Amino acid sequence: MLETRRAAVLGHPIAHSLSPVLHRAAYQALGLPWHYEALDVESGALAAFVAELGPEWAGLSLTMPLKVEAVPLMDFIEPMAKIVGAVNTVVVQRVAHQRHLVGANTDVHGIVAALREVGVEAAATGVVIGGGATATSALAALGQLGVTTPVVAVRDRARAGALLRASTKMGLTVRFAGLEEAAALAARADVTVSTIPADAGAAIAREVRGASGALLDVIYSPLVTPLGAAWEAAGGVRAGGERMLLHQAAEQVRLMTGREVPISAMDAALRAVLSS
Repeated sequence: MLETRRAAVLGHPIAHSLSPVLHRAAYQALGLPWHYEALDVESGALAAFVAELGPEWAGLSLTMPLKVEAVPLMDFIEPMAKIVGAVNTVVVQRVAHQRHLVGANTDVHGIVAALREVGVEAAATGVVIGGGATATSALAALGQLGVTTPVVAVRDRARAGALLRASTKMGLTVRFAGLEEAAALAARADVTVSTIPADAGAAIAREVRGASGALLDVIYSPLVTPLGAAWEAAGGVRAGGERMLLHQAAEQVRLMTGREVPISAMDAALRAVLSS
């Protein structure tokens, strides 16, 4: 008889999360009697939460503001999460009756996979819009695709210190630019990843002209942001944020279950909820 396990996505706010849809679809397809839920955990409360994890727990998915907060709470951190400085996945392992928390980052995998869906296998030039934790993952993803000198468009360079430190660890040479330059820079790049809110991207959308590369907008609500719509209208190729969500969740399922991921079942469940 298969053991019943628990997993959850934590964050604040969390009611909007589609992670339960994806993980539950995977468990059903795998025939696992696992439970997955969304739990509201505010910044500062993660340490107390993980301290109480019992043997029934298999893992956690983390959203902001918990991705950075989780780093010092882990017993082990996988290399990519260490470089990026953000943990979005916690795998709870039991070895000799001892609990070990393993931190991982599947956002990088999700970004690369989403871009590959629209034909991006390699890139020489790339732009990241935004300077937070997801932007750092986007930098790592661009590095995996071959971009060595990415441009990061931010409102305030002084708040991008963590991103700059991470880029040094990745061996990337980052050039910073203002958000007002983002549209022109993106138009000349092979690939662009936007990590800013949809309303913030609307101002950039009004300046988009002659797009030729690929854009991944990590936002998936709305499904097509003003920036994404403007990009397609200007001739560019767009990857939706829901595709990144799917692939990062699939990698979480693989890490937590140790099974081959039923990604088609997860994809079908995601498409169903987004079209309802």
